[in-house]
This record gives sequence, C-alpha cells and structure tokens, in this order.
Amino acid sequence: MKATQYYGKQTFRVLEKEIESPREGEVRIKVAYVGVCGTDVHIYHGMMDKRVNIPETIGHEMSGVIDALGSGVTGFSVGDKVVVRPLDDRKVKASDKGYNHICEELKFIGIDSEGAMQQYWNVPAFTLHKLKESTDLKLAALIEPLSVATHDVRRSALKAGETAVVLGGGPIGLLVAMVAKEVGAQVIISEINPKRIEKARALGFDVVSPVEVDLVEYVKGKTENRRADVVFEVAGVQPALDIMCEIAGIRGRIVMVAIHGEKKPVDLFKFFWKELSLIGARVYEKEDYEKSIELITANELPFEAMITDVQPLSNIQSVFENIDSNPDGLKVLMDCQL
Repeated sequence: MKATQYYGKQTFRVLEKEIESPREGEVRIKVAYVGVCGTDVHIYHGMMDKRVNIPETIGHEMSGVIDALGSGVTGFSVGDKVVVRPLDDRKVKASDKGYNHICEELKFIGIDSEGAMQQYWNVPAFTLHKLKESTDLKLAALIEPLSVATHDVRRSALKAGETAVVLGGGPIGLLVAMVAKEVGAQVIISEINPKRIEKARALGFDVVSPVEVDLVEYVKGKTENRRADVVFEVAGVQPALDIMCEIAGIRGRIVMVAIHGEKKPVDLFKFFWKELSLIGARVYEKEDYEKSIELITANELPFEAMITDVQPLSNIQSVFENIDSNPDGLKVLMDCQL
C-alpha cells in the first residue's frame, strides 16, 4: 500500500509498505480522504519536530471505510463508513476530573502517533464514530475540524438571537460562523485577507475588515450599542487580543479558539469593568462529533464550498508546497486511494 511520511526539513516521501492486520481492539480503515490542517502545516515547517516521531505518517482529519476488524471489536462491521476522533485518552486519571479530551496525558493520534495519510490505517476501535451509508466521504473529512467549531460554540453557550463576532475568517473561523448561524445567532466575521473576505461573503456572512472599518463602531451599529454577546478569537494575533475585549458587551463571553504559544498582553481591566468571561476551548468531546456528524449528514450548510482542492495522496509534497504559496485557500483534501 501507499503511505506518506514526514522526514523533517519540509520533506514528505511516498513509500510502499505492507498492509498490516489490526491487533486486538483495533480496526483497519481503508482511508478515503484526509484534510490538511494548520497543525499539519506547522509539522511541515518543523515547528513540532520535538513532538513528532520522525519519520512519521501524520494526518487526523479523515474519513474512510472499515476494511478489517481485530479480535474483540464489537459494534462495527467491515464496510461501515467511519471517522476517527483522534484522541487517545487511555491514560486518564482521577485528577483529570472526567474531562478525558483534555486529560494530562492525552495523546493526539496523527501527531503523537501514526496518522491517516496512508491508504490503510489501523486505529483503536474506541476512536471510531459510525456514519450513515448515505454520508458523502469527502464532506465527512470535514467532521474533525467541524467538531472543533461545534465544541467552541457549545462552550460559549451561544443562544438564538445573540450576536457572535468571529475574529478570523480562515477554515476554523468559517466553520465556527456556520455553527453559530445554525444556532440562530447574528454572526459578524472580522477578517483582513481580501480573498477570504470575498469567500465569506459568498457564503452569505456579514464580513468586515478591521483595517478598513472601525470594528467596534461596526459591531455597535449592528447591535444597538450592545456589542457582542460572544467573541470567538480564532485569528491568534495580538490585534485580535486587543480588540476582543472592546467588542464584547456587558457580561460578554470570549472564547479562546486560537493557540497562543507564548504569553500575550490582554486588557484585564475590561474583564473587571464589564464582567466579561474568558473561556478556553480545546479540541472536542464525543457529543461534538455527534453534532458534527448530524450537520454533515443533513448537508444544509455550505460545506462543499470549504473544500478548495482535492489531490492524490502521491502529491503530498506539492500539496504542502502549494499551501505555502497560496495561503488564501480553505480546505485541501487528499484522496488516499490515488
């Protein structure tokens, strides 16, 4: 079978390897599609070389069909369409308080262990979510990033009729906006990239560039001066941290979606003055996956528009090179059977 491996120094290779039988408690998946995410791009640039076991097959945004069952696996059958929730929480402890998805010794499959960018992939059966036979496997490759968005919105306690401002109109920002709109909120996206602004507007969103428009005044004008009930910080840059407390209204909730690897200044006085809440949101839980599967299966949101390119697995090196040269795109999928 074909498999890809990251070798460090912005290098992927495609190699042939034997198809392995699943061990006890595992299933073998014939992988259909794998999405390339921002974390994969960070790996490509060597930013996670201390964590990734080089050479390593990476990838975690996937869809596929069960090809074989290991001993002891129940509840699944060969031929089932599935996705993997790539969290290995087998070392959960009492001190994790039952929050397995953020347990102290959590391992992320596809980063800390072998991932999906190969034709066949053996994974623990407890990571699987079954799909309906009618589910489009291309769209199903969006379930993992969509689950990030459903978790973010669930953590925010966003309600119909409230106003949500999404800072950052990249793939995750757009998915957060879709889920927030599905809840029934008024959604405003703040984005500076002209191509992403154009894309978000084509998807029917209210989008504003904070470079061209005073974002605080814009939000006030859309809310009768109440400002935002919820702010999703997805951009991960200092200007977003500077503005998030300004656009949040009294007792507003700010959800920290972006990953900030270094300490950043935040205006804590605004938290005191307006009784704001800052909410962390990391990966997802089982119910977030189930919600995302419902949304993908119903296919009433513009998910197809999120997929900007589909490439064969054998083109993995050029896929990452092209993402570098065209950062305006949204979601690139790799067809793992080509």
